[in-house]
Amino acid sequence: MARRYTSGKHSIANCDRCGFQFKLKELKDLFIKTKDTNIKVCKECWEPDHPQNMQGMYPVEDPQAVRDPRPDSNLEEQRDYQYGWNPVGLNNPLAIPDIEDDLEGTGEVGTVTIIT
Repeated sequence: MARRYTSGKHSIANCDRCGFQFKLKELKDLFIKTKDTNIKVCKECWEPDHPQNMQGMYPVEDPQAVRDPRPDSNLEEQRDYQYGWNPVGLNNPLAIPDIEDDLEGTGEVGTVTIIT
């Protein structure tokens, strides 16, 4: 039985994007959204199908809630966290009484060496 097409190993074709001539077997197919566009381009013009083009094609599950959560046992210890600003100190803009200020600032001064 005869073949319908030749092998094409010596065939010359133009890149559909830049128009330069290449061997047909060097040209690559261009896919957009996983669909073959029947466009053949050279390796300089070829770009892979970008994953952002496939948004919504595949279901994505990203659950946020936890089934049957348990309450924290050390909640008071977690709420006792202090932070400071300007430059060090308790940030209490509402002047809430009975809040302890246990923050203390520490720092160091380094040296700079200039090589000439």
